[in-house]
Amino acid sequence: MPAAEVAEPISTAAMKLRTLSKTHVRPRKPVGRRECQLITFDLPYVAFFYNQKLLLYKAASATGDAGFDDAVRRLTEGLEIALEEFHQLAGKLGKDEDGVFKVEYDDEMAGVEVLAAAADDVEVADLVVEEGGSKLKELVPYNGILNVEGLHRPLLAVQITRLRDGIVLGCAFNHAVLDGSSTWHFMSSWAEICRGAQSISVPPFLDRTKARNTRVQLNLSPPGDSTSSNGSDADPPLREKIFKFSESAVDKIKTLLNANPSDGAKPFSTFQSLSTHLWLAVTRARRLKPEDVTVFTVFADCRKRVDPPMPEAYFGNLIQAIFTGTAAGLLAANPPEFSAGLIQKAIEAHDAKAIDARNTEWESNPKIFQFKDAGVNCVAVGSSPRFKVYEVDFGWGGPESVRSGGNNRFDGMVYLYQGKSGGRSIDVEISLEAEAMGRLEKDKEFLMDG
Repeated sequence: MPAAEVAEPISTAAMKLRTLSKTHVRPRKPVGRRECQLITFDLPYVAFFYNQKLLLYKAASATGDAGFDDAVRRLTEGLEIALEEFHQLAGKLGKDEDGVFKVEYDDEMAGVEVLAAAADDVEVADLVVEEGGSKLKELVPYNGILNVEGLHRPLLAVQITRLRDGIVLGCAFNHAVLDGSSTWHFMSSWAEICRGAQSISVPPFLDRTKARNTRVQLNLSPPGDSTSSNGSDADPPLREKIFKFSESAVDKIKTLLNANPSDGAKPFSTFQSLSTHLWLAVTRARRLKPEDVTVFTVFADCRKRVDPPMPEAYFGNLIQAIFTGTAAGLLAANPPEFSAGLIQKAIEAHDAKAIDARNTEWESNPKIFQFKDAGVNCVAVGSSPRFKVYEVDFGWGGPESVRSGGNNRFDGMVYLYQGKSGGRSIDVEISLEAEAMGRLEKDKEFLMDG
């Protein structure tokens, strides 16, 4: 058995999905009218797509008509309470008189869109090994919807789908409003309420202007086509796959990389070690020419990097993309420590001064990027194994699997998740051009096979 297990897909034939109900959920108690300016950390994501997450639960008690109705009621009532603190998710995007984007909320707004559906011919086990084809796409809302459409759409949409032996919770979050840390803070808080807590243990910190208070005008409007595509017909076909690295495999990768330390060099972290492992393997799989440039990109949490530091409970986007690149031939010709050193140096250099300089430069000439502008021949890492995704328990146990939806995927996009087995295990969800993925699946060095 290879140290990195490869989940094999089943047929992606379209499932029989029935819509049962559709409603909108607001905070249970009146919140009043609130507004919150979007800041420089938020605005680059306006032209990305809604960020999608799927949580698969095996819960026989939540299936069948009565059990599922109870589950939907529990989730809906818990959401009403959670939104009292996270009321921004029940609002809409707006613009002030100067054209500055903001989140607007008042008690008369529609709230969070919640759809209940049934796919009674599908089991949780079928979806756990699904690569990411048509079945998963049907289980999460707002496919191909841009964040700028939050001007007239809810900022959070939820789809609760009954399976034969469980539930899928599909969520689409407007990425201009929050990042991964805030997403999982909200999800864990919602689950906490559903398990019986009377209030959220860690309320969100909602004042974004404490992190940056520069007003930036953007001249953007929702596109005419409300179902924009994630890619064009000319793009090569992508495949998505999860590679499961056990705790022992992760430790081995880190140990091997740190076996020959240079004088005065800092040890490479688990993240830096696994990132190096991925960058080298994907570069091999792409069969790049020696002179081809390849870029490693990480969307780094800046809560503790900014000055003054922001609390972990800061709600919004407080991430920035960190880039480093080199020629593919240099990666191949040098030991792995060379690649790891590039990554480590780029991450360590991204301090408060560098963050401020990046923001100031962008504010002087705002550019709206597309989701796939992460660099040429890139490996771009999002999400984090630090997020306790398998502890999101709504009252019927933790999820069997946690996945990203199809939005914001491109050749080289990687999502890292905590492994279900716990400890230091990590699930690596990769999107790659199909031929490169085929070679990666057979790369014994990458799989840690022997």
